[in-house]
Amino acid sequence: MLLKSLARNEASIVGNKTIIKDIEDYENETELLSSRDTVIDYLDVLDRLHLIENQKAYGENYRSPNRVGKSPKRHLTDPSLSCACLGLSPEKLLKDLNTFGFMFEALVERDLRIYMDYLDGHLYHFRDNVTGLEVDSILEFSDEEYAAVKIKLGYNQIEEAKKSLQKFYYNMIKKTAFMCVIVGKCSAVVKDPETGIYIVPITALKQ
Repeated sequence: MLLKSLARNEASIVGNKTIIKDIEDYENETELLSSRDTVIDYLDVLDRLHLIENQKAYGENYRSPNRVGKSPKRHLTDPSLSCACLGLSPEKLLKDLNTFGFMFEALVERDLRIYMDYLDGHLYHFRDNVTGLEVDSILEFSDEEYAAVKIKLGYNQIEEAKKSLQKFYYNMIKKTAFMCVIVGKCSAVVKDPETGIYIVPITALKQ
């Protein structure tokens, strides 16, 4: 039940209380008592087994640090594990684009984490709890420079993503080295002439 809850919350920013409540909604009374006492221990075991890869929150240099969220973004180590836990097939994902979007985001962030590990950097996420402004991925490099990334499955979501990145940029004291939107389908890497934001197809991550 814990694995299913983590799968349902893949690429979502939720605390342990939300995970426990999610389990409670699906368990009988006997299992419920056990989940309250042991869920944190189970999460620790999954972490030590490298089955989960929580994405920590980023808050440095934001103009209103008291508004910055601290909850991690939940990930199983590979989104295929989430799909397996939920019994998702390609056909089911194509019929549920909302879930597909979360799995796509998880897939991109898995690859970004691999690259950042190689570069001795770190992968974070960002959320302003007051405005709801979110940046899916913050890439912090070893020289302390950083980049902001929005992840969108559909090309029609790019304009919204660019606006979010611009708001984030405006509120940061230390500015980003670059910003980009990673999308599911795009013919090539393109730099927006007005904002300087890169539009990057997911296939570019293989290079």
